[in-house]
Amino acid sequence: QVQLVESGGGLVQPGGSLRLSCAASGSIISIYPMAWYRQAPGKQRELVAAIGYVGSTQYTDSVKGRFTISRDNAKNTMYLQMNSLKPEDTAVYYCNLRDAPRTWGQGTQVTVSS
Repeated sequence: QVQLVESGGGLVQPGGSLRLSCAASGSIISIYPMAWYRQAPGKQRELVAAIGYVGSTQYTDSVKGRFTISRDNAKNTMYLQMNSLKPEDTAVYYCNLRDAPRTWGQGTQVTVSS
């Protein structure tokens, strides 16, 4: 069973930055298209950023130009660099496969507040 562990969240002021990490069991991060998702209180989970087989990336409009998704295949780890954070970015962030999400991990809380 795939295990996904997110880390790196925290409390940050508007305009600040955070870097999230996703560690996975096995080699799924280096094999499959992966994605970061987030779920804000009272809202549905949404896809924030994704990275494809050959490193192509896609972002939801609200984070374009501010977030960057990447992965280190040797470390089987995926990252989400988040800059110029806004209060509306506050959510629990999860990593998972892009096309067929498996069991969700616990996520990492990101809170953007002054």
